[in-house]
Amino acid sequence: MTPLLRVTALFALTALAEILGCYLVWLIVRAGKPLWLLAPAVAALLAFAGLLTLHPHAAGRTYAAYGGIYIGVALLWLRWVEGVALSRWDALGAALAGAGMAVIALQPPSA
Repeated sequence: MTPLLRVTALFALTALAEILGCYLVWLIVRAGKPLWLLAPAVAALLAFAGLLTLHPHAAGRTYAAYGGIYIGVALLWLRWVEGVALSRWDALGAALAGAGMAVIALQPPSA
């Protein structure tokens, strides 16, 4: 697996855990879903925090690069889970954010 593919997959998994945890809380607060959903929400958010520690760069750089993939995963969640059609602007924004993530995540170690 290439470094870009490996870091992208790890970022995508991290983003999925964060979005799932936050979405479950959103369902409780905004959609009146049962409080027991807090248990899987906390588990997902703990997984998110743990996954962030697996990234190869310093924390700040990891968070900066992660933002690019988070945008793409959030848009896929919007489409597949919430059923909202994506626009060409969504696609363009995700592509630009993904390119920014690659620049940050794949910089030479001595930079």
